[in-house]
Amino acid sequence: MNLGEVDAILNRYPNAARDALIPILQEVQEHLGFLDRDAVVKIGQHLHLPASKVYGVATFYNQFRFHPPGRFHVQLCRGTACHVKGSAKVLEAVQRALKLNPGETTRDGLFSLEVVACIGACGLAPVISVNGEFHGGVTPDSVKRIIAEYRERGRKDA
Repeated sequence: MNLGEVDAILNRYPNAARDALIPILQEVQEHLGFLDRDAVVKIGQHLHLPASKVYGVATFYNQFRFHPPGRFHVQLCRGTACHVKGSAKVLEAVQRALKLNPGETTRDGLFSLEVVACIGACGLAPVISVNGEFHGGVTPDSVKRIIAEYRERGRKDA
């Protein structure tokens, strides 16, 4: 990670205090894709907070990632509509297909998995999003096909 990029973000928050922590974390993650240890330390220094406090806040909110996302970032909705329509089974199928847990990235860097409270596409329930591309009415069986399509895209683009 380029700490110069983190510095550029922090420079937009001169004399910032603790109340700027979440917006700074969001901006750093948006720019870099995740929060690594060096970024957390640098943010803490800027805000005069121990890195443990910064990390504690960041781990409290599930929006923050601490590992680089995969090339294909899978978001699985667990909102009420998706839950009622079987998203728990879909999650199990995605975990089996990718051999990873939420918050992790595959060793090859191709896929990452995130469970979200609501994607906002309740009419498509259960739904997953891959890099913002929505797949609705997902079943455990259709997960295999969806993942295979992205694996093929990854091979073609490699």
